[in-house]
Amino acid sequence: MPTIYERRTYSVTVGKMPEVIRLYSTLGWPAMEAGGFSKYLVGYFTSDTGELHQLMHLWRFDSDDDRRDFWKRVFADEAFLAFAAQLRPLIKTQENQLLLGAPWGPHP
Repeated sequence: MPTIYERRTYSVTVGKMPEVIRLYSTLGWPAMEAGGFSKYLVGYFTSDTGELHQLMHLWRFDSDDDRRDFWKRVFADEAFLAFAAQLRPLIKTQENQLLLGAPWGPHP
């Protein structure tokens, strides 16, 4: 099975992006690194055009089973859950999209 990429897009309440960035910088990312989860990350991004006030992250997995196991472990991690409890009130919507690399060109 080909590599699976997962894009997660969070629409942040207007005016709350600085707080989201602070939480990710001080709690979220450190929890991901400490738990060994960061090795799956391709990158984090914020929107600058189009729909604004969005935080996106892209993950790379070997299979759907790998992806499901990853999120199960993340949401069992106490440090991550403490971060998520503070983040959730700042998020309006979440969209997850699974992507497969095209059979040509480079992939991250």
